[in-house]
Amino acid sequence: MMQFDFTGKRVLVTGGTRGIGNAVVNAFHKAGARVAVNGRSIDSIDKVIVAMKDADRLVAAPGNVGTVAGCEDAVKGALESLGGLDILVNSAGVGVDISVEDSDEALWDETLDINLKGTFFCCRAALDALRSAGGSIVNIASDAGLMGNPNSAIYCASKGGVVNMTRAMALELAPRVRVNCVCPGYVDTDMVRRDWIDKSDDPEGLEKTVCAYAPMSRMATPEEVAHAVLYLATTEAGFITGSALQIDGGSTAGH
Repeated sequence: MMQFDFTGKRVLVTGGTRGIGNAVVNAFHKAGARVAVNGRSIDSIDKVIVAMKDADRLVAAPGNVGTVAGCEDAVKGALESLGGLDILVNSAGVGVDISVEDSDEALWDETLDINLKGTFFCCRAALDALRSAGGSIVNIASDAGLMGNPNSAIYCASKGGVVNMTRAMALELAPRVRVNCVCPGYVDTDMVRRDWIDKSDDPEGLEKTVCAYAPMSRMATPEEVAHAVLYLATTEAGFITGSALQIDGGSTAGH
């Protein structure tokens, strides 16, 4: 893995207690950053912090980013503990595999609130601090934000919104703040395994189907996605903004 140096940088990662977000927290922490970890509850955040070495560079920034107030609480907590903010990573997200007919308003609201509204309002709440620092935003989108998938209309809508919102913000906030997103395909996280594969009638068959979806014939690791996030936040990527970086094993190259 490429070695990054974020010593002294102040980072907020939403959804940092599990999956991709947790891998991003670990990667920034290993690279020397001070990291504010967001999750819905202080207990879930404390478990992450206790499990890591050099925890003095980790702080809690609880808040339900499915609400505007929760977004503001998370950013406020990070700013108070870190004294500013250089990098914001919007990783909190939800998603289910469900048909249009079986979808309802509650699922629409939950998915769009966390995936899209939460991303927007965390950016808005952090904007003054990021402008002051000449900072960077990296949003976690999805290959489902670049192409349609059956039984995923709501999720695709939310992630497609993140991709195009990233582009719009990049135009508006340049040149002081860069805004990019990464677009992973299937990632080997607990959300994919515990909440989807393991609940299916044929977990082994579904895992084979998921792995066969990408030409690389496997899922990404959370660390591979985190690596891309860190790259986009580096000064070496200083001329990259408005980008949607695909980390999908070739899934969006064409089927």
